[in-house]
Amino acid sequence: MPQHPRYAIYFVPSAQNALYRFGADLLGYDAYSGKPLPFADGIETEIEGWRKLTVDPRKYGFHATLKAPINLRSGKTGDELARAMREFARTPRAIPLIVPVVRAIGNFIAVVPRDPCPDLQQLAAECVTAFDDFRAPLTPEDRERRNISALTDGQVMHLDRWGYPYVFEDFRFHMTLTGSLPSEQRTVVLNILQKRFAALNLQSVSVDRLALLRQSDATSNFTILSDWPLVAA
Repeated sequence: MPQHPRYAIYFVPSAQNALYRFGADLLGYDAYSGKPLPFADGIETEIEGWRKLTVDPRKYGFHATLKAPINLRSGKTGDELARAMREFARTPRAIPLIVPVVRAIGNFIAVVPRDPCPDLQQLAAECVTAFDDFRAPLTPEDRERRNISALTDGQVMHLDRWGYPYVFEDFRFHMTLTGSLPSEQRTVVLNILQKRFAALNLQSVSVDRLALLRQSDATSNFTILSDWPLVAA
């Protein structure tokens, strides 16, 4: 099992944002308060086994990963990481703007950008590099858990250098709504979630903030410690 506590750097919409409420209600968890939420109205009736299908994403809260969960390097503290993130957020930059859609990614479903967004790829890349001094080295056990045989050579290089395989050219922005779905259920669930998402009528989403989250032990969910708006160039 991974060591704890773990910290993660995510994009999480503001607590009252319509996109956040949509995702948090579907997952049944509010990462801001660290408390369970009632599931979105009717979802457990529409989709059989919804609680079980969302066990994995519920642990992380509704988010998009910018730097995957890490253990802190010896001598580093969570307060120091928070200060570094605050300064990073104050640096003027292009604020990514995406058109959000709900799609299947492999065997799970997520909110993703409709189109490629270079500003978003740049933000994610900067988060990977800017905070890497806080990351404890990957242990051999952590490396083995990554199922190396399923990764490309480039992803293995990323894993060994940055502690996570899906960075830079392999980064795909996504806000997860389900865990792994059986193939026979995937299309039905996708159609239901797309219909619910369409009702929000979200024309665009600004990826305009960073959140620092912490998981205290293997049985706990990630909770938001602090978040900061990004400053537009």
